[in-house]
Amino acid sequence: MTETSIKYYWEDMPVGSTRDLGTITPTAEEIVAFATQFDPQPFHLDEEAAKQSVFGGLCASGWHTCSMAMRLMVTNFLLESSSQGSPGLENIKWLKPVFPGDTLRLQHTVIESRPMTKRLDVGLVRTVWAMFNQRGEQVLHMEGWGMFRRRTPGAPQ
Repeated sequence: MTETSIKYYWEDMPVGSTRDLGTITPTAEEIVAFATQFDPQPFHLDEEAAKQSVFGGLCASGWHTCSMAMRLMVTNFLLESSSQGSPGLENIKWLKPVFPGDTLRLQHTVIESRPMTKRLDVGLVRTVWAMFNQRGEQVLHMEGWGMFRRRTPGAPQ
């Protein structure tokens, strides 16, 4: 990515700012394919077994839901940003099951922001990722930090 193609730097993410990062709709085939490789539990793999589970039908792995959120984040924000990666996520909660055909929408809200002390050209942004289904029910909650290059590096401390 060239410097001229970056739209968002650390300075462009003030506390309280919210972004709608688009939608994604998983199919039964995608749910099974993900589960086959990464989370092969019966309620993610087989419709009949899933009917007997607490979910009542085939549903996506929570890890698949996180992966779909990450895909929306990358496609609709990070590829246009000065992202330098993340030191990690916290408070991951799968609040409702995700079923084939659910349309999921991701919302990203900045809750904390500060410059790094050892890297004057990078700032940290703490965000809440909230994913909702087509009925407006929240299915995923995650919090975490992102590292972004600063448009204007800070002065040495």
